[in-house]
Amino acid sequence: MEELNIDYGVINIPPTVETLDFETDRNDVFVYGSVTIARLAKQKTHWFPGSFYGGNHLYEIYSGYYGDNLLNSNVSVQKISEKMIWEKDEIKFIKPYREAKIFTGRVFSEAEWEDFVFEAFKSPSGRITEDSWIQISKAKQTIKEARLWIVGGQIIDAGYYKFNDQAPFEMVSEDGIWFAKEMLRLFNLEEAFVMDICLTDEGWKIVEINCINSSGFYPNTNVKSIIKALNIYFST
Repeated sequence: MEELNIDYGVINIPPTVETLDFETDRNDVFVYGSVTIARLAKQKTHWFPGSFYGGNHLYEIYSGYYGDNLLNSNVSVQKISEKMIWEKDEIKFIKPYREAKIFTGRVFSEAEWEDFVFEAFKSPSGRITEDSWIQISKAKQTIKEARLWIVGGQIIDAGYYKFNDQAPFEMVSEDGIWFAKEMLRLFNLEEAFVMDICLTDEGWKIVEINCINSSGFYPNTNVKSIIKALNIYFST
């Protein structure tokens, strides 16, 4: 931020607060950090661009546009406390729904999931409750996965975060970029957002859509390019 000569401020926000205790005379504010700050910044309706949290980022909305182009196009949503049906030796991909960062989505067996839920309910943080919502889908194998940062309908940065269990510093293949551009033509979800894509034995698919205000940077992310693009796009 300093090298780009962009004013910024750093604030600390406990995950349990319900209001953003931060005031400024400026309205041209963009927040970046935890899901908590992204969610609370939506209360500051005079900030621009502020936060893109919620809205079209929900699976129930963007799945209507992307359809079978999603890695998990057939999902179910329920409360974490509700009973789940498991087949023998089945594994499922389970992730949070709505509250994206209360735990990291991953593949679970039935025993692993039951242990996870038991420990989560005992956690003193209280972030996961019986009313927390989860998204469930069939576990699928991916060959490589990439994160794309999109501002104003343009792909600003793209980099692999999984490639044979490594994160190589190389450009995302042209067919992956082409696929992402086709998806943007189908539905440009927000003025700025993050799209994770993956290559499977059925071709390229969308892994998930993420809020740009709380999406993590990988070691190969060109952070300066993203910040510069956001600054230029929302200043014009």
